[in-house]
Order: sequence, then structure tokens, then C-alpha cells
Amino acid sequence: MSTAALKKSHSSAHATRDAGFGVYVHWPFCLAKCPYCDFNSHVRHAPPDQPLFVRAFEAELAHMGELAPGRMVTSIFFGGGTPSLMEPRTVGAILEAIARIWPLDARAEVTLEANPTSVEASRFRGYRAAGVNRVSLGVQALNDPDLKMLGRMHSVDEALRAVAIAMSVFERVSFDLIYARPAQDAAAWRAELETALSRAADHLSLYQLTLEPGTPFEALWRAGKLDPPKPEEARALYEVTQELCARHGLPAYEVSNHARPGAQCRHNLTYWRYGEYAGVGPGAHGRLVAPRGRLALSTEKRPETWLRQVAAKGHGVVERQILSRQDEGDEFLLMGLRLAEGIEPERFVALSGRELAPERLTHLMALGLLEERNQRLRATAEGFLVLDALVADLAA
Repeated sequence: MSTAALKKSHSSAHATRDAGFGVYVHWPFCLAKCPYCDFNSHVRHAPPDQPLFVRAFEAELAHMGELAPGRMVTSIFFGGGTPSLMEPRTVGAILEAIARIWPLDARAEVTLEANPTSVEASRFRGYRAAGVNRVSLGVQALNDPDLKMLGRMHSVDEALRAVAIAMSVFERVSFDLIYARPAQDAAAWRAELETALSRAADHLSLYQLTLEPGTPFEALWRAGKLDPPKPEEARALYEVTQELCARHGLPAYEVSNHARPGAQCRHNLTYWRYGEYAGVGPGAHGRLVAPRGRLALSTEKRPETWLRQVAAKGHGVVERQILSRQDEGDEFLLMGLRLAEGIEPERFVALSGRELAPERLTHLMALGLLEERNQRLRATAEGFLVLDALVADLAA
């Protein structure tokens, strides 16, 4: 599509409408808080009242439907928190509410994040019957000492059993691992990743450990009690990851995500290709295109406060901002350059109203950080290692 055509279509069907429309459902509860986690998750001594939360989800979904009527849902993602603490009937009721508000694509991807404990794995058939067709398991490590260090409540044996059960129930299965853990070297990670690849179905999410502000791990690091790999050691682990996954037929399609061809997570592709998504539940975020522009939405983080606000107003939205065209362009770069496929410059122009600076493009290409292929701009292997700086330079 030409730049002119994209500009013309912006007012009626924004430049990334073909990226899909997703619904994100945030379940904010966990059995325990992991020391590396900065997600909006909460531990409660008494189980939450799930029927009460279902009614609140239904109300907030209806509000999102009023903001974004007539969309075709291409993906639904239950994240958290720990969504596998939800009863299958809770998941089913939320899926039914979504289907009442928007039409569902016949091939809609419905993902649920799960922890691989034996109790939660036993619910998999219930989730499948409710409409879930993809599961993402938070394995995180394949050795028991590191699972304990990461605050996980399952063993390696439980994790591998859960993966096997998931593969027998669901059409598509992914699981997560965290690497660049303290004292982890390239040889140890290579052996662990080989095991993971031998058990993987069609998708793996492989994240370098990040010391997020405000987490216990960050406090331990500041106190000199946690020693993650140095940058050059982390780079070696990253290179092992790319090499092994490509050799096993799961190349990286995004900075931290690897899949067989055709098995990419459709919901996350909607984010990275800058499509629309409605976010519901405590602490959820969304991006919806309204007549006046793209809305950035976020909801109240505290579950009980969110419930009260939904009861009073029909939604828990606490932040609502119309993004400027510059904001849209910056977000498009930030998300799209995470992908191996990169971005189409014409879409950037249609969103932001400006061209990417030719001198910056030339400079970044000369440095070997950026390349042009099939009329798309994409980060090179070296560029992915400094992606934040690369995006900042392009957006300036």
C-alpha cells in the first residue's frame, strides 16, 4: 500500500487495522509473588469471589464494546497474575461475554497463561472445553535449585508433566524460560535449552532476567547479594539462544519469542504490529482507535478498588489519553522493531505524519544496526542487542 493510500485510510480505518483486534483479560491473583516479577499481581489469603469478578468483567467488556464497536476479535489472551487459578467456568463465562459484544474470527486464538503445578494442569481439559485453544506455561527454569531461587512453586518434573499434558489437550502450546540467571554460564544454558527444545511443541518464550525496579531481586542486587551475568556473559547466552533455536526450527520472530513458521503468537503480534486491543481487569492496558484518535487506556490496579469502581461506573478505567501522532509513531517504532520482520516505513508515515530522517537511517545502516529488506526496515542481529538505543535514535 502506498503512503498516500495509507494516509487517506487513516481517518476511517487506521494504518494498522489489518494487524487484528485482541482482547486482553487480566486475572491479578497469584499464590505467591515471585521475586523478579513487577506485574500487577496480588496474593490473597482467601480465594477471590469468582462470580463477582465475572460480573465485573462483563460490565467492563461492555464498556470497551461501546468504545470500539463492530470489531472482529482475532485473539483473546488471559494473562496475570495466574489465570490458571480461575475456574474453567469463569473462563467460559468471560469468553461468552466477549462473543456477545464482538464477533469472533473463526480462527481466533484464545490463550491462557498457566503455572505448571499438578493441580492447575488437571484443569486443562476444562479450559479446552471452555474455548481455550492455546496455553502458555510459566516453566521459567529446568533445574530445581533455580526454580526455588526464582520463587516458583513447581519442580522440574511437575513442569515437564504439565507440558506433556498440555500438548495432549491443546492445539498449540508454549512455555517460558528465564535465562541470564545468577551463576548461569553458556554451557549450562545450552544444556537446559536443548532439553527445552526437545520438549517444545511450536513456540518458546525465552527472556533474559531483568532486575525490575521495586522487586526483591533488584533490592538484593543493590545490596550486593545477587550477581547476575555481566553484559558480555549475557550476550553469550543470547547468542546460544539464537543459534540453538534456529537449528531446531524455532527461529526468533521477536526479541524474546521463537516459533515454528506459522506458530507465532497471534495476540502478541497484534501488539507488536500496533493493532487494537481492549484490556479488561485490574491493571489492564488497551489501545483503541476512536473517531478522535488512538486511545491509550489503563484500569485501576488494586482488585478490590477496581471492583468498586466497576460497580459504580461500569468500568475501572483510571487513565484515558488520546495519543498524538508523534506518540503513535514512537509506539509503532518501539513495538514493530522488536519483530524480525521489522516495519513498513509507509505505515510510520501514515501514523506519525512524518518521514524517518534519511540521515539517521543511513548512519544506522552504516553501523550495521539496521537494514532494509523487502521494503521493510528491520534491526540486524547487532541491532537487536542495542534495540532500545536504536529505537530512541530513530524516534528522535
